[in-house]
Amino acid sequence: MTFEQLLRIVGDEPLFETGLLLAGEEDPATLRVQLSRWVKAGKLFRLRRGLYMLAPPYQGVAPHPFLVANRLVRPSYVSLEAALAYYGLIPEAVYTVTSVTTGRPGRRETPLGVFTYRHVRSPFFFGYRLEEVVPGQRAFLASPEKALLDVVYLQPESDLEAYLEELRLQNLERLDPQRLRHLAERIDSAKLRRAVDIILTRREREEEAYELL
Repeated sequence: MTFEQLLRIVGDEPLFETGLLLAGEEDPATLRVQLSRWVKAGKLFRLRRGLYMLAPPYQGVAPHPFLVANRLVRPSYVSLEAALAYYGLIPEAVYTVTSVTTGRPGRRETPLGVFTYRHVRSPFFFGYRLEEVVPGQRAFLASPEKALLDVVYLQPESDLEAYLEELRLQNLERLDPQRLRHLAERIDSAKLRRAVDIILTRREREEEAYELL
């Protein structure tokens, strides 16, 4: 396979896996050697074994970080502060994408940035959806309510009012109170219920303040 042939196959793909290139008569060993050479030449970025992206200027479509996070580790979904910032629930920009997985926790450093993964047990792996994060690219992303509960579940002392104040939550009207309570009850965690009570009390106060304006 030549690099021009590769561009014809994956030029419109933000990311691609070697399996996409083996549909024809390509020899796997020869293909791996070619891919390695193109990486060394700066034409490709290798994100993990078997996952690549075209480097500028050959890149036709830049991958969204949430898509990269999904593809680096499967199964996983983007959550915690990255999701909260995406939904506008915290004011700070977040530069490290954190995901939830039932696999091993860890940290992946790539040419596109740092991606971290937090482990949860299988019963807690829910509350996410396939979201179009940019036109043509969809990623598994926690709902606003689940992203907030993931923070509470995974961070120590996060059911304390002081911690939730430090999180600087905003735009709480975007949360669905019934869904937030339902998700917390599904886990049957006293810690989550305490945090939800604090969050919804704060939400009610914000609504009352808006009504007085």
